Amino acid sequence: MTTTTPSRGRRRAPTRIERAAGKAAALQKLRVILALLLLLGLTSVMLLDGYLRAEVGGDERVRDGASSSKVPDKILNGGPIISFRGGQATTTSVPAKTIALTFDDGPNPTYTPQVLKILEKYDVPATFFLVGSMVSRYPGIVKDMVDQGNEVGIHTFTHVDLSYQSDARIRREMTQTQLALAGAAGITTTLFRAPYSSETDAIDNYSWPVYEKLGEEGYTSVFVDTDSDDWKKPGVSKIVKWAMPSGTSGASVLMHDAGGDREQTIKALPEYIEKMRAKGYTFTTISGVIEAQNTAARAGQQTNAPAGTGGGQLRGGDQNGTDRLQAAHREATGTTLYEGKALVMAVAVAEYTVPTLSVGLVIVGVAVMGRFGMMLILARRHYRLRNKRRFSWGPTVTMPVTVIVPAYNEKECIANTLESLAKSTHPIEVIVVDDGSSDGTSEIAREAARTLGMTNVRVIRQENAGKPAALNNGVRSASHDIVVMMDGDTVFEPDTVRQLVQPFANPEVGAVAGNAKVGNRDTVIGAWQHIEYVMGFNLDRRMYDLLRCMPTIPGAIGAFRREAVLQVGGMSEDTLAEDTDITIAMHRAGWRVVYQEHARAWTEAPGSLKQLWSQRYRWSYGTMQALWKHRKSLTDKGPSGRFGRVGMPLVVIFQIVTPVFAPLIDVFTAYSMVFVDFRAALYAWLAVLGVQLVCAAYAFKLDKEKYRYLLMMPLQQLAYRQMMYLVLIHSCITALTGGRLRWQKLKRTGEVGTPAGVG
Repeated sequence: MTTTTPSRGRRRAPTRIERAAGKAAALQKLRVILALLLLLGLTSVMLLDGYLRAEVGGDERVRDGASSSKVPDKILNGGPIISFRGGQATTTSVPAKTIALTFDDGPNPTYTPQVLKILEKYDVPATFFLVGSMVSRYPGIVKDMVDQGNEVGIHTFTHVDLSYQSDARIRREMTQTQLALAGAAGITTTLFRAPYSSETDAIDNYSWPVYEKLGEEGYTSVFVDTDSDDWKKPGVSKIVKWAMPSGTSGASVLMHDAGGDREQTIKALPEYIEKMRAKGYTFTTISGVIEAQNTAARAGQQTNAPAGTGGGQLRGGDQNGTDRLQAAHREATGTTLYEGKALVMAVAVAEYTVPTLSVGLVIVGVAVMGRFGMMLILARRHYRLRNKRRFSWGPTVTMPVTVIVPAYNEKECIANTLESLAKSTHPIEVIVVDDGSSDGTSEIAREAARTLGMTNVRVIRQENAGKPAALNNGVRSASHDIVVMMDGDTVFEPDTVRQLVQPFANPEVGAVAGNAKVGNRDTVIGAWQHIEYVMGFNLDRRMYDLLRCMPTIPGAIGAFRREAVLQVGGMSEDTLAEDTDITIAMHRAGWRVVYQEHARAWTEAPGSLKQLWSQRYRWSYGTMQALWKHRKSLTDKGPSGRFGRVGMPLVVIFQIVTPVFAPLIDVFTAYSMVFVDFRAALYAWLAVLGVQLVCAAYAFKLDKEKYRYLLMMPLQQLAYRQMMYLVLIHSCITALTGGRLRWQKLKRTGEVGTPAGVG
């Protein structure tokens, strides 16, 4: 007989809602990761591009007059080619009446192709010592160079003097250049020429260990016998003259195909080739010189015997073939080849991305500065219009209004909210809509009303359905024609309601936005948000008000005609930004939406970065939802079309597109500080900060705020703004992937009350 024992501790299967919530949370994490990966990718591209265009880590030249006591005499007095065999260094001289023509610092997209064309015309081979960063940027030129039969060597990756570099830096410079050559032409090389090197007698105790180490790894170091000094741009005749060896001596001759203006070199090269041929010289590569010596040694001949006859070219000891021309080259295979191709591909991406971003930077810069200019001009005009002695909305509004307070777990704040409303100088009815709180919010509200002697307070309790549903419940229950909406964590000044409802004297006005202020501004995060609120309300909203395209009535303080709210269908649950949604709906229904700067509300801003991220993520994503929902206003007529063709583009440009690309300013500032000109980049950044400070100071002046908070603005630009960028990018990714968020409740402390001295 078999008995079955019920299992103990078996986990309960998750419900459908729990599974959906889990999937949503996982998807959100993926979106955050994607946003961070995009930022990391952009940063990596910028760093790669900067590394390719500049030297990082110091490029200090060897000091003149350094001792050469540790360098063997046979090296100091030997030929320009140093090889290491069995740990012993040997030198090779160029045979008489032979020129090993070498070019440094390339490839260059302007001059190197011209050099190659001249060499091809005269059937002259050359050895090019290439800078790895330039190879990775112009791989096609290097491939043409090799295919034409020329030889290539390493000139480091960033043109850094290796004499004072660490072993790791030296290895990196060589390896990266080999990878660039592998990706560009499918080869590696054994030839090396150090930047800033000249003749062998200039080798000193600092540089000799580098050559020894590289020699042990199989590299042949190449110096010069004759330097054309073309980099000095002395004129074509002098370049030709200085590049000529004395008598009939052979020479390793140095010219440059990059590193500056090489027009004189291009003009001098054909003349030089013709003159040397007229003197009976032949041209070869560095490998050709080495092979000529080896052949002569095997035949028992003198190493300084002529390497060729007539005007033909000595190509690796074989005038009739090119197989030996690339004797220093090795075919790149396996990992080296694939890593090289990956490097070239990554550089191609950087070469395309950075110029594109540069154009974007210009556009963003113009948009940002244009926005600041527009805000200052329109805000000033708005201030003057609204503060004229004869300005009036119409007859004073004295009728009672209904104040709706949606509340969800607001036990810390609800008493302060009601206490502030008890001091109102305007007759009000208060409706607290408890949206299924589990912390006793409704009981606290009733007790506070009794304690304060407020007989005008009603507390309505409903099952948890979200803020829009709570507000709609309050609107349906309102006794008056004007409803004021505020958050459960917000307090009003005594005169707030009276100021807020005065614009309703104008029958065209359907909604009024008040002036929300950060109450908990004494923390760093609070101070950052305080600056943002003051600038946003006193510049942005004044601008939008003057243009009659106000995009958002803040949830913390806003007033509506009850009939207008019902006309547009109430507060919608279609988006996470119900305040933006209904504001746009008001415009589309033909109502005017205005800003009343004298109606102030004090709200508790998020006190932690996590809460701030959550709030702003919901705001930015909800705004995108609302704009998409009302996209048909772009083609509407009347007030709806006005918002669609004026307000919507401004919101998209200034609140979505520009902020998304605004990090380019900071990214390029950091890029320029590291790779271009630190001082110039710093001055540019300070100039932008200065413009922002001017705008912020003007906003603070309009709102009669204390300027001391502006001391936090530089830090805000360095830390807070970067977080807002990430939030917006995260929101864009969510919008593009079709995600949807739930309304999120922030943790409150209840520390915000009516400011001292008010009322």
